[in-house]
Amino acid sequence: MYGKAFAPEYQGALTTLSVNSSLTDVLAAGTEQLQAAERAGRHGEAARSGLAVAEAHRRLGQVGDADRAWKASYRAAREADDTAAMAWALWSGGTLARQRGAFPLARRLLQLAADLGERGGDIVVRGYSLAGLAETGRIQGDYEAVHRLHEQLLAEARRRGEARHTVWALEGIAQIHRNTGSYDTAYALFEEAAEIAVRADDRRGHAWALRGLADIVSVRDGDAERALALLSEAETTCRAMKLSSALAYNHKMRGNVLYRAGRYAEARDLYEQALAEFRAMSEPRGEALSRLGLAKSRARLGRDHAETAAELAELAGVLERIGLRHAREMVARAQEEFGVVADAENPAEHAVAGAGAVSVR
Repeated sequence: MYGKAFAPEYQGALTTLSVNSSLTDVLAAGTEQLQAAERAGRHGEAARSGLAVAEAHRRLGQVGDADRAWKASYRAAREADDTAAMAWALWSGGTLARQRGAFPLARRLLQLAADLGERGGDIVVRGYSLAGLAETGRIQGDYEAVHRLHEQLLAEARRRGEARHTVWALEGIAQIHRNTGSYDTAYALFEEAAEIAVRADDRRGHAWALRGLADIVSVRDGDAERALALLSEAETTCRAMKLSSALAYNHKMRGNVLYRAGRYAEARDLYEQALAEFRAMSEPRGEALSRLGLAKSRARLGRDHAETAAELAELAGVLERIGLRHAREMVARAQEEFGVVADAENPAEHAVAGAGAVSVR
């Protein structure tokens, strides 16, 4: 039913790159082709090589380089009057904006990319851009609005036999079910995604599916050891492919598993590691989630009650500004867990009061 997974963002002279290519290899090959195209004045090829460069930088957490690269790719595509290549550049820019927590900008760029993709007759970039819009809504916690779009994109991907997009859609729908408490449904969807990813040789998709399975095994079954084994398997792939963001989220999830198992000191260490990784790549969502786990772990290890209250209040404000509804609800649950619900009524006052102890971004 499904063919081998492919990476449509690797275009032009880079189509021989695999979806499983190391990002450092992608960056090296893309940079070489980009420079050659620029010397020859081939704007279309520069746009397509530049897209791979932008995506490699983004996935390696090199935000500034990624921002410059997608914009250069767009300019080159415009010079070449290549509507589809312009759409792909905007998709990359929108994806980067989401990674940086700039959700309104992400929506604008991804909608423009979808519109240009349709105008340019490139159904793949249109689908990827709509998927980006769906993922943006899901990350923000707007499940009701984007669940149907996820299902629509899943149906399209299944119809065309696109394994990688099918895996993405299954994982997105699974995450919605997991976050709304339907653990059995979520597990079945993550399991299907993992199986398709293996058959299609989509190692990145498989690593994310394993992370999802580990989460369910931990929260539903209380089986920390199996969850940690799944995360270790996924980490091997993340390291081999240099998937910096996926690796940081893997470490954050390992912290979650250890925290649920009552292994608070180990959880603290993993959250600290993930926090440093997210900060290095300027990824505010991962940073905030790691800070939340770290605050909870420190509280369990005897941190001063007032300091915990101040940090959770400050985190609540951060998540309100970013626009992460589900994560904000997680902070509210943590405030209730540690008996600081009343302290959340005036976040600004408590953030100032605890500034000496709070790690402010």
